[in-house]
Amino acid sequence: MPSRKSRAFTCAAPPSPSAPLDALIQGSRRVELTPLTWLLALLPVLVLLLLMVGMGWGGSRAGLAGFFTALLLALTVFGGDALLAAVAIGKSVFLAADVLYIVWMALFFYNVTNEAGTVAMLGHSLPRLTPDRAAQSLLISWVFVSLLQGVGGFGVPVAVVAPLLVGLGYSATQAVIMASLGHGWAVTFGSLGTSFVALTAVTGLPGEVLAHDSALVLGLACLISGALVAYVSAGWAGLLRSLPMLLLVGAGMGLTQWFVATRGLWTLGSTSGALAGAVVGVAYVLSPLGRAKAKAAPAEHAPSRSLVLALAAYIILLALAFSVNLIAPLGDLLDTVMLQLHFPAVATTHGWEVPAESGRGISLFGHAGAILFYAGLVAFLLYKRANYFERDDAWQVIWRKVSKSALKSTVSILALVAMAALMTHTGMTQIIARGISETVSAQVYPLFAPFIGALGAFMTGSNTNSNVVFGALQQETALLLGLTVPIVLAGQTAGASLGSVLAPAKIIVGCSTVGLGGEEGPVIRRMLLLGLIPVVFVALITLLRANG
Repeated sequence: MPSRKSRAFTCAAPPSPSAPLDALIQGSRRVELTPLTWLLALLPVLVLLLLMVGMGWGGSRAGLAGFFTALLLALTVFGGDALLAAVAIGKSVFLAADVLYIVWMALFFYNVTNEAGTVAMLGHSLPRLTPDRAAQSLLISWVFVSLLQGVGGFGVPVAVVAPLLVGLGYSATQAVIMASLGHGWAVTFGSLGTSFVALTAVTGLPGEVLAHDSALVLGLACLISGALVAYVSAGWAGLLRSLPMLLLVGAGMGLTQWFVATRGLWTLGSTSGALAGAVVGVAYVLSPLGRAKAKAAPAEHAPSRSLVLALAAYIILLALAFSVNLIAPLGDLLDTVMLQLHFPAVATTHGWEVPAESGRGISLFGHAGAILFYAGLVAFLLYKRANYFERDDAWQVIWRKVSKSALKSTVSILALVAMAALMTHTGMTQIIARGISETVSAQVYPLFAPFIGALGAFMTGSNTNSNVVFGALQQETALLLGLTVPIVLAGQTAGASLGSVLAPAKIIVGCSTVGLGGEEGPVIRRMLLLGLIPVVFVALITLLRANG
């Protein structure tokens, strides 16, 4: 099935290394690879981690520190000049705007539903489907969040789902962690396959060659994602109690994604998997086995308002997202107004070149943020007509809350995206990967491939970006070491998929929707401890399959 590259609910693309691959690699090799240069290339990331994880700084302060560290290194060590820095920062503004459009409109969408009381209503209604907390969390922060990822992208799933979890009584920290970890497996084949398509583009390999291994590894990782959600939700007892549901729903999602992706429909891989998971999950909790496993909860008063109307905002959101992505004439019509600038070619004194190219194009009316706004606006009018808002000035109240929540996130994301752009434009990112790939043996390298993918996604906040930056490098390294290329590339994209949910920029988006703006450090600390578990799992699977 030919895929229309979606501008709705896709994540920002990095500066494309459209120059010949050999030229780019040779450029990075003109910087002598020593332990010192490798550590200096990694320093902006280390500063960011130290300040956010070690010292508990918020994303805005830590992001600015990381940005200025990258800027200083770019100008003094890695051969950048004022023009290169200006181009990198200019591109980053468009990349950040692409993300911030989603952030602001996701907050608008959430505040519409919250002011209407539908978030609390859903929180009261779900226990009537199943009283078990772990099962509730799996349905929302594993299945539903993955469905949103199927048609969604940067920050949208966690921004929509985290407030729902808070409405169910989870702490804000739990909500962000569960919503983030739950959809890590679905990123590569989510956003209508954008990240997977990027991998095929930069490697020149057809999707039919790469789909089997990638979908297989991510399908196995799906089980780990679900297990982490159950653990964060209800501890070890909840995890053990949820094992039958985990195995059944995980098998349904993973196998469906694999089946669909290997039939050439990788644009619908995650979406199909999540839909299958929803069917299996609801069937399970309503079955005698599911009811027997459920732990009784205090009775909830039935909500006086319509549950269907409470769900209307989310139904509208999914319907609009599918329509814009799958109905080509509609998508093309909305994409007629694009904001875009062309940037000149730049190069470092060490020979790292970035060709002239257009920056990230932002579709004013067809963007993911626009889709969120349309859904929020329709929901607002619907709830206004149903008298769900308690205040006459609900519209003004909603936008005041949006502004208050989004301002800190805006500074954080601008700084982090600019840091990543500077590192990409001066070859720092490539040097980090080179340092790993050139110092390990063929037998051990597959273990590192997912971590390289995760590192790229952590720095840029995107599975797509990581695949574009590191996909060809991983392919070349696999060929030089005599490894099976599809297996190594499966490790790359699976690691990037799981690593993307650990990116500070994405966590900041989630924190901003649950009142944790400026307090992201502790969340990131716990996210890293838990989020590296599926990456390690994928690394071990990749190692075993490559050497099997």
